[in-house]
Amino acid sequence: MNQFLSGLKEPDIHNIQETGSEDPYRPLKDIRQKNISILKNTAKSCAILIGATLLSLLFHQLGFTDANIIMVYILGVLLTSIATSHRVYSLVSSIASVFIFNYLFTVPRFSFAAYGTGYPVTFVVMFLTAFITGTFAIRYKEQARESAKIAHQTKVLFETDQLLTKAKDKEKILTVTAAQIVRLLNRNIVIFEAVDGKLSNLRSFQTKENREKSYDITKEMATADWVLKNNHFAGATTDTFTDARFLYFALHVNDRVYGVVGIDVEDHPLDDSEHGILLSILGECALALENEKNAREKEAAAILAESEQLRANLLRTISHDLRTPLTSISGNASNLMSNGDRFDDETKQRLYADIYDDSMWLINLVENLLYATRIEEGRMILRTSTELLSDIVDEAVKYSRRKENSHNITVDCKDDMILVKADAKLIIQVIINLLDNAMKYTQPDSTIVITTCQAENMAEIVVTDDGPGISEEDKDKVFDKFYCGSNKIADSRRSLGLGLFLCKSIVEAHGGMISVEDNVPHGSIFRFTLPREELILHE
Repeated sequence: MNQFLSGLKEPDIHNIQETGSEDPYRPLKDIRQKNISILKNTAKSCAILIGATLLSLLFHQLGFTDANIIMVYILGVLLTSIATSHRVYSLVSSIASVFIFNYLFTVPRFSFAAYGTGYPVTFVVMFLTAFITGTFAIRYKEQARESAKIAHQTKVLFETDQLLTKAKDKEKILTVTAAQIVRLLNRNIVIFEAVDGKLSNLRSFQTKENREKSYDITKEMATADWVLKNNHFAGATTDTFTDARFLYFALHVNDRVYGVVGIDVEDHPLDDSEHGILLSILGECALALENEKNAREKEAAAILAESEQLRANLLRTISHDLRTPLTSISGNASNLMSNGDRFDDETKQRLYADIYDDSMWLINLVENLLYATRIEEGRMILRTSTELLSDIVDEAVKYSRRKENSHNITVDCKDDMILVKADAKLIIQVIINLLDNAMKYTQPDSTIVITTCQAENMAEIVVTDDGPGISEEDKDKVFDKFYCGSNKIADSRRSLGLGLFLCKSIVEAHGGMISVEDNVPHGSIFRFTLPREELILHE
């Protein structure tokens, strides 16, 4: 048992506040309350009987007949049955009324004798009338109380269904269920979760008046563990673990148990209506837990399917994109090895340049894949430092010109002394990707302009091209992973759709923003921002 207890955390204790005013049904809880109720009912009965006697004496002085006085006492019995909670008070009040009437108002007065031959019949009729009237009043009162109880239970059951429908996770489902059970029964309850066939995460929910009550946790948990394993109720008021304080039920759907709920029944057992409504609430809770589990599994399956689809698309795209440049590299290299002596210098240089371009394209592809993998796994670490923005731009442009010199790349720095807080290597990759994207979708000899400027406390980098531009539909998707757009690539090489995705991830990791817009009359403008550093001069 000690090993069993060690597997559980300290119980979470919740105090449930009662609304009181909106719930008419509240069962009595202990002997002290019952004694107070007896005293109150006795005082009410005596007060009504004294009031009826004083009114009868007044009527007698005014010359009213005995029939009028008898009606006063019958009215008193009726009021007693309404004001008290048990029919014994109206019975006692009926008997007392007969004796008081006999003592005070029949001849001879102030004795229990009666000279009139009809008085015994009068006494019997008076008693029966008072008793029957009081009995009917008590019955109607009990029916009204039972109706209020049923209405309260129905309301709780209806609200439980609504609240569980809105609950989206296991914690919320169990909390809602516990609060509704406490509201229904006004008793302390405990809830255990079932994790891998074992009890876990004990939660205790206590009412305001019962929060001080304690219990033997070892005994209670042994009972709850039996209920979990056998999928059957046990504990107080049953033949199994009869010495337990709580009555335990399994939260189950068929043979799958999601937890165990314990109801404090030490004071008095559940009646049939409470038991029925409780089972309905527990059934709804178990069904909500089943739906929540299915939703989680469905979501996980959808994520796994999406991941598998992305992996398949990535492998298919990589295989295509790698085959084209590798075929070119191997073909050119084979020609150089086999026929190198026959080629003139110009042909050799062209073949060397083709091999270099294709290899650089492959290097850029691999770099993007590595960055994408780090982002997906959360392993991209920023190594920021204060950098001169113009140096970052110059390095990126120099690299892009080595790869491709058929486009005109110009740089326009509005301020040569803009300092940024950035990881220079990653920002260089961002600019390279933007330039590479511009060169892919524009014809040779097109102009690409890089502009840098200050924008309040940020530095702004703008890459402008004069290509075909981006459609409105594609603008919302160009930064998505593996999205390649609908425009035809000028160099006929396919794209993985990772370049702009990486740009967005890297820029946002620095605390900046990236966007795309049209370049009038044609072309695209990509702009992104970086945190700017102030230049501090030490004299």
